[in-house]
Amino acid sequence: MRKFLSVIAVISMFILSACGSEEESANGTSGESDGGENTYRVGATQIVEHPSLDEAYRGFQDALADAGLEVEYDFQSAQNDQNNVKPISDGFVADNVDLIFANSTPSALGALQATREIPILFTSVTDAVDAGLVPSMDEAGDNITGVVDLHPEQIDATVEFIESNFPDATVGMIYNAGEQNSVNQVESVKAAAEGTGLSIEERTVANSAEVQQAATTLVEDADVFYIITDNTVVSALDSVVGVANDQDIPLIVGEPDSLAKGGFATFGIDYHTIGYRTGEMAAEILTGKKDPSEIPPEYPPEIQLFINKEGAEEQGVEWKDEWEESADLVETE
Repeated sequence: MRKFLSVIAVISMFILSACGSEEESANGTSGESDGGENTYRVGATQIVEHPSLDEAYRGFQDALADAGLEVEYDFQSAQNDQNNVKPISDGFVADNVDLIFANSTPSALGALQATREIPILFTSVTDAVDAGLVPSMDEAGDNITGVVDLHPEQIDATVEFIESNFPDATVGMIYNAGEQNSVNQVESVKAAAEGTGLSIEERTVANSAEVQQAATTLVEDADVFYIITDNTVVSALDSVVGVANDQDIPLIVGEPDSLAKGGFATFGIDYHTIGYRTGEMAAEILTGKKDPSEIPPEYPPEIQLFINKEGAEEQGVEWKDEWEESADLVETE
């Protein structure tokens, strides 16, 4: 009888132990995936879906995959509505994600308002210091760092290109005055144009539906269009391209992805590259190698002149043979 009871006791202990392991796994307290590796949860958000931001997100994901990390993503787009920005990050905080990837200035600001504890990695941000995301480009915030999308020389190089090829031109700019990154860029364009023969003519929009009308009203005043990396305008770039093509107005854009939509030229960066670098930072943070405060924010590594030859033809730009060697040529999609 004693022997029988001993066997029963051993079996009971085994069952309780197994149940405990199953409950731990179901609650996720073990922190391991089925493959025995940590699975990290990342909340990913961007103000709107358009090619540049989408490419940055792909780069971010590629970097974490290349680092061998198992990541579950919760992607949320604000659909270009500022009212959606902070609630998205509040949801990530409620879900206790391991890290927030904020892809745009509004998204990064919303994330930082939502949490000062969960690590935040930003990219596609034009001026992280002026936006109040980090103290300086040499110092990260307590829980936030990342890679900006504006090279220090990018606007100066673009204005110089416009002045060299379209001297004394009136440059038409369309932007959303509610996007701080856009306001900063326009001010930088004005500063770069001082002392040149260029003049700036502005139109502001509140949403993408107003972009075509703004472009149309610029036709009488502008010799050249210059569309910066404004999320609202870039999301409706096709309407600007249509006006530029119909009116033979050269369209300068802020990044290569907009060239593929029909722009003429840009001094731009590769958004996949800045997203990838942000993902490398995230890998160091998720694996506990570094805190966000230990990784200073970064600029894009370099800029390059990109030209769409078909766009040039559509917009009546006289082609220069020197561009064949000095620029990377991009085709319209």
